[in-house]
Amino acid sequence: MVSRVTAPLGRSLARIGITPNIVTLIGAVGVIAGALYFYPRGLLYAGSVVITVFALFDMLDGAVARAKDASSEFGAFLDSSLDRVADASIFAGLMWWFVGDGDDPVLAGLTLFCLIGGFMVSYLKARAEGLGVNCDVGVAERTERLVIILVAVGLAGLGVPYVLAGGLWLLAAMSLITILQRLVETRARLNERDAAKTQEDTEGNGAAQET
Repeated sequence: MVSRVTAPLGRSLARIGITPNIVTLIGAVGVIAGALYFYPRGLLYAGSVVITVFALFDMLDGAVARAKDASSEFGAFLDSSLDRVADASIFAGLMWWFVGDGDDPVLAGLTLFCLIGGFMVSYLKARAEGLGVNCDVGVAERTERLVIILVAVGLAGLGVPYVLAGGLWLLAAMSLITILQRLVETRARLNERDAAKTQEDTEGNGAAQET
């Protein structure tokens, strides 16, 4: 369903010479600028709208790459790296507001926890893959985290009470659960691999002794 929307847009951008990396940069810069400009000023709804627009635009880099047949490892690396910066800017801008005019130290601390938790969720997956095991488990992938925080902040900007605090507590809990899930999953996968390797070595030694 999503590809039916992004594919034509990706082809249109490719025809006018836009590259996947440019799409990635525009999306990331838009999210960062929107978060650090609007959120610290308490413009929560406007900031969430701007961030959502640029976050959706950032989704087009894959469609442009497919349209231009220009997928690259560096493009994927750039995209994932800028995603981390963009995510951090959202929570940094929100935390800036909480320690300023928002005047809520508890939610400021909770926002900081969500920021660190998001980095840990991504890092654990990358580190596991670096060790040669897959670690896709978790209830708080990047998409889920963005939806929760942007909806909560946007509704808070419209005056809905308690929704921002509720969203942050929910996100903090989901991030913590995902961290634990990925730690357990990675440990299990590494143990399985070590056990398989030990078994292969044992069988190999046994065969060698028989000959």
